Amino acid sequence: MDKTDRKILELLQNNSQLSTAEIADAVGLSTTPCWRRIQKLEEAGVIANRVVLLDREKLNLGVDVFVAVKTNQHNWEWLERFAAAVSEFPEVVEFYRMAGESDYLLRVVVPDIGAFDKFYKKLLQSTELADVSSSFAMEQIKYTTKLPLSYAP
Repeated sequence: MDKTDRKILELLQNNSQLSTAEIADAVGLSTTPCWRRIQKLEEAGVIANRVVLLDREKLNLGVDVFVAVKTNQHNWEWLERFAAAVSEFPEVVEFYRMAGESDYLLRVVVPDIGAFDKFYKKLLQSTELADVSSSFAMEQIKYTTKLPLSYAP
């Protein structure tokens, strides 16, 4: 991956709907070589997907809740059941297995505390959990889907 590839990725992270001609112009290539580079980045899996970002406020999803989960079950079967259950909740937009005090961390988006309470009750019914604690975000100070490209090989 060279400087031109990084610039292409930066442009696509800012606006995935740019045409190949627009990208080519911005990076100083003609359209066909630019298109080939984008194709190679897609084939290599560097470009995993192109998506549309929605305005959460306009969709009535203004509350972020970070849910820390602890379990006494540290086996593959439990994790498969828990991961399958969590994957069924559209409110869960991020799901991590953690090192440290919590075993799992979920980021949940909902319209309000009442909606979170309904989610929470369904989560508790989904599988055996040792402890669940929730933290409500008061303000989103930074949010981006853009990855830093300076570390790319």
